[in-house]
Amino acid sequence: MTAITGHIAPEAKDGDLGVHSLDQFVLQVPDASKAVDFYGNFGLDVRRDGNVLAIKTFGHDHRWGSVVEGAQKKALHHLSFGCYADDFGRLKARIEGEGIKLVDAPPGFESNGIWFRNHEGVLMEIKVAPKVSPDTKADAQFITVGPGVAAATTREKSPLVRPRRLSHVLIFTRDIDASIKFYERTLGLRLSDRASDIVAFMHGIHGSDHHLLALVKSSGPGFHHCSWDTASINDIGVGAMRMHDKGYQKGWGLGRHVLGSNYFHYIMDPWGSFSEYSCDIDYIPKEDRWPAADHKPEDSFYLWGPDVPREFTVNPEAGES
Repeated sequence: MTAITGHIAPEAKDGDLGVHSLDQFVLQVPDASKAVDFYGNFGLDVRRDGNVLAIKTFGHDHRWGSVVEGAQKKALHHLSFGCYADDFGRLKARIEGEGIKLVDAPPGFESNGIWFRNHEGVLMEIKVAPKVSPDTKADAQFITVGPGVAAATTREKSPLVRPRRLSHVLIFTRDIDASIKFYERTLGLRLSDRASDIVAFMHGIHGSDHHLLALVKSSGPGFHHCSWDTASINDIGVGAMRMHDKGYQKGWGLGRHVLGSNYFHYIMDPWGSFSEYSCDIDYIPKEDRWPAADHKPEDSFYLWGPDVPREFTVNPEAGES
């Protein structure tokens, strides 16, 4: 559940108006025990609070995600975004100036924020919160050893992979152009890159990864994946192998994206959406204006890797199968 917080002083920033972070994603599912097993084996710190699971990373107290138990089927419950205290009033005024109606917080998620629905009915929150999007490009490691020494451990002795933080989420949308415009004029996000009307990537104006929110065309809204930053390609591979051994054998990877440049492996969760192990994603400093471009459809998914499986493009929340 979202804690009610007091004033949080803004950090240095330019004069533009926008959120600084994706604070958390929230899903609703029929059986939270499946989420405990999936996210726990994925390497995340999962804690139960009544009928809600808090998803954290080890060594970091921030709540990157929540899972609410009791729904008939899995669905995106809401997305929460963080802003600086000095920007909150102006963001609220801008959203109301767009004719967007504010709504009450859902039960259990009362906060210091404002709540509204996007152009497709998805619930959104903007609240005053610490900046959790990175202020610099995340380190990526390539670990090797000298001659005469074995570099790889045995599978039995391989360490558990523990992602460092949430990087981004990707959600389905009926209309890429309408979604870009909505998030530009409400959250102040900027377009990083897109590929025709297939997919688009948006970043925060105060410094963030290449994207903190991504959009992919579908027959309706829904949640596609959450992406978790890791330290190395080896972490991606070890994590994917562990999930395979635990019975989570559907997914896509290993590969490298064109848009964002990160290495990836996606694991299908129990509800038909995905969690991504990611490493070395592009970073956009707050001082920079990224040269957003409209790329060829062939670049929408990957630079290299295995063929995209059919289930990767399916939106179960829209009734697709």
